Amino acid sequence: MAVVCTLLVLLLAVLVAGFILLVLGAINFDVSNSEIPPGVSQPVKLRIIHVILICTAVVGKILENIGICSRVSFVRYVQGRKTLGVDPKLFIKDLCFEKVPVRIYQPKVPSAGQRRGVMFFHGGGWVFGSLETHEKLCRSIARESESVVVSVGYRLAPEHKYPAAYEDCLNATIDFMRNTEHYGVDPARVIVCGDSAGGNLAAAVSQTLAGRSDLPKLRAQILIYPGLQALDFNLPSYQQNRGVPLLFREHAAFYVLRYLNGNASNVEEVLEGSHIPIDIKLNYKKWVSPDNVPEKFKIRGYKPHVVLDCTTEVYETVKKLCEPTLSPLLAEDAVVQQLPETFILTCEYDVLRDDGLLYKKRLEDNGVQVTWYHLEDGFHGIMNSFNSDWLSFSSGKRGLDNIVKFLKSL
Repeated sequence: MAVVCTLLVLLLAVLVAGFILLVLGAINFDVSNSEIPPGVSQPVKLRIIHVILICTAVVGKILENIGICSRVSFVRYVQGRKTLGVDPKLFIKDLCFEKVPVRIYQPKVPSAGQRRGVMFFHGGGWVFGSLETHEKLCRSIARESESVVVSVGYRLAPEHKYPAAYEDCLNATIDFMRNTEHYGVDPARVIVCGDSAGGNLAAAVSQTLAGRSDLPKLRAQILIYPGLQALDFNLPSYQQNRGVPLLFREHAAFYVLRYLNGNASNVEEVLEGSHIPIDIKLNYKKWVSPDNVPEKFKIRGYKPHVVLDCTTEVYETVKKLCEPTLSPLLAEDAVVQQLPETFILTCEYDVLRDDGLLYKKRLEDNGVQVTWYHLEDGFHGIMNSFNSDWLSFSSGKRGLDNIVKFLKSL
């Protein structure tokens, strides 16, 4: 018995020591590799969240190395394990639209007429994220705006490469638009909404549906710090926020390549800009250029990047990055002119900030009404932490309040 107790104590000591080393290593990595500018909202909380994410990824890698599961699978499991209980103000039901899993949030409060319908596409770099990771956000949007929210559980990369996620979101949206009466939704007030990669998907779906004559027109699109292009990873926001959690510059390129090809073998070429031929870059320069970013967003530092050419081999591997269904910022004016009223949320300390600013300019130049809200102290992913108990961020709540205000105006 004494031997068993001794072994258990030793095992516990090893586990505790391992945990301490893991946390210390994660803290060291965070401090050494990330940079949190003075203007970021509640920097200590941000560091804590980043350290937790690092620990999760490291444990996932260990499990992958010993053959238990992949790191991606483990991170997905950890992110989606927290489930919420019954919501007294919402009817919540899991269904499938065109074989795509969806979760519908319907307010219980009586409505004098048909409600707005919001198709929500979660973020997570097309690799992570799920119905569960964005449960709190979807519940809050449904409750506070008194809208029917449909969260879409689209297929993820690298198992399902581009255009799987886009096709799932498009098909689910079309199915919903054809059956709005079943959910008490006004067919003329359907909105697409998404954060990060979900914002990319919302923009792509909106563009595709803009030219459809067999469906009602979308009422609006809501793009929350969206990633909208993969041509230039050296725009001012990419340079200024390259090491700001929760999305590093290299991670942004890594995720889009995982979505595109299932791997990130050309990430260095993408980061340095040697993945697209010069003539194609020049063709899109009218839309993707630091010249179109307002000067006040260059004050924190910007160094013009030397335009590099690429090899045919690299371009053939990544040429689909120029397709508007993956890079909505590259859509032709004829498409952009048909887009619905738009809400764009950007964060100052986010590598994707300038994608949102450039799209705002394109929309306005083409006569589309845009409501823009900029979180001066915000960072990428802040909307998922607007109501996370002791790790909440007040600026995330401000963002949500403005989204709800926009929805109520529709």
